[in-house]
Amino acid sequence: MTEKAKSEARGSVGFSVLQTAHARMVFGRRVRVLAECLSARIPPGSAVLDIGCGDGTIGDLLAECGSEISIEGVEFAERPQCGIRCRAFDGAKLPFPDWTFDVCLFVDVLHHTDDPTILLREARRVTRRFVLIKDHLSENWFDFKTLQFMDWVGNRPHGVRLPYNYQSRKEWEATFAKCGLSIAQWTSEVPLYPFPFSLLVGRGLHFVALLEKV
Repeated sequence: MTEKAKSEARGSVGFSVLQTAHARMVFGRRVRVLAECLSARIPPGSAVLDIGCGDGTIGDLLAECGSEISIEGVEFAERPQCGIRCRAFDGAKLPFPDWTFDVCLFVDVLHHTDDPTILLREARRVTRRFVLIKDHLSENWFDFKTLQFMDWVGNRPHGVRLPYNYQSRKEWEATFAKCGLSIAQWTSEVPLYPFPFSLLVGRGLHFVALLEKV
């Protein structure tokens, strides 16, 4: 085996160990906390569209939270299996008429786009009232590098595109206003990670915002 092959093998094994640790210590808590936080902001009986729903894990949990919502998803990179009803879309144009849903949901999707206004405007078009977002806040270089590492660990195995398009709160607010959306609720207290991981990858890097059509 060449030195390059040996290095690649070591890197692959190291990443596999890191990914396994991430799945065991982080993923289960993260999806549970997210589902609770998001569900509290979805009106009972709402029809919800999960944009970029992935494997449907969070959407499925939301549907089980007891608020009698209906939920379906769209995904650019479809997974072999999905926990909710899902259809493919081109990543830009949502395949629904205007005012189809009560809530459009984005969970860590918009920072994977080059221009989040494209999907936000589409979400505004197809929702009757609300857009609910979970995403990241990057206020400085250290925030950016931390988020970049988290994205790489969490998304590399799925082949997700990683442009690392993080924004500060001021930038997010300008983006929302540009798309005709106003902030109805905002929190950056989203306890996704247990101590001591929260000291590095918590610390206000995550937010949940409920937006309303202006």
